[in-house]
Amino acid sequence: MSSVLKSPAFAPGAVIPKRHTGDGEDLSPPLAWSGLPPDTRELALIVDDPDAPSPQPWVHWVISKIPAADPGIAEGVPPKPASSFPSGAIQGRNSWGTIGYRGPAPPKGHGVHHYHFKLYALDALLSVAAGIDKPGLLKAMQGHILAEAELVGTYQRR
Repeated sequence: MSSVLKSPAFAPGAVIPKRHTGDGEDLSPPLAWSGLPPDTRELALIVDDPDAPSPQPWVHWVISKIPAADPGIAEGVPPKPASSFPSGAIQGRNSWGTIGYRGPAPPKGHGVHHYHFKLYALDALLSVAAGIDKPGLLKAMQGHILAEAELVGTYQRR
């Protein structure tokens, strides 16, 4: 069984609703997962945009220390490093230099951007702090990734 990441807000490859973008309410979308490997101890999530006009993909959201037993993430997670999740998960720093989710906001006329929501199933409890960035989280996860699941949504400004 392979790991699956879904959202009731948008289908794989579909447009992310405006309410979850910088043009709307900028609420994080609800997410749900299934099919995690039995040895999963913890989860992490990174959301980025490889179509951004920047040297590296633009990071929209970093979350770590998600308990393996959690079935998903509710809509509208507050932009706080810790205590945003009753389960103890923590949020990291995005490319804006802030904590928490920031929705799609591509440059006008730049075409369709693809937003990759990537969930990592880990075999260990990571020792990371709130505010960690994507490179730091990727480094901490090295050698601990059991499985990955990805959901891609699109958005563009005309």
